[in-house]
Amino acid sequence: KVSDPEKVVGEMIAFANTGGGVLLVGIADDGSIPGLKYPEGESHVISVALKKVTPALPIEETFISVGGSRSVLQYKIQESKRKPHFMDTGDRSRACFIRVKDKSIKASREVQEILKRKQQHRDIQFRYGDHERILMKHLEVHKTITLREFMTVSGLKRFIASRKLVLLVLANVLRVMPSEKGDQYTLAFGKFS
Repeated sequence: KVSDPEKVVGEMIAFANTGGGVLLVGIADDGSIPGLKYPEGESHVISVALKKVTPALPIEETFISVGGSRSVLQYKIQESKRKPHFMDTGDRSRACFIRVKDKSIKASREVQEILKRKQQHRDIQFRYGDHERILMKHLEVHKTITLREFMTVSGLKRFIASRKLVLLVLANVLRVMPSEKGDQYTLAFGKFS
């Protein structure tokens, strides 16, 4: 049963913002299949929650009968070509989610910007200056860096440090590894020279 439709929609957003996927409603956490007694009602609750998503999220919904007058709702969500998708959470705020392994997590501002800019298919240019050199030296020793650590070692303010990391990810110099505890950045291909 859909006790938290926003959580279900958050999962859908995460699939669309990442690699797509299939979401089943009516499957228990232990893997058993109790199904839904009133799948139409659950479908309606989810469709109302989907109206809070921008841009609109195309999904494919299927009712799968599991016997005993019960059904499972199957939602197929393709990887979106209009990333990132957000859900209105009230008070003029929005939430964006991505998939990391088998979890959906809230996307950082930097990951949101990377998702958005990757859709534009533009060549990325950046200046390799003192701050980038400091970053590369740090990564040679420590292998990963967070935005906050980059701000500390470089002396840059958040906006500029964030912008530099995003540009370096878009230019395939760095790779971002999102997590619930904060994004980690690492070299995309070993040493940078």
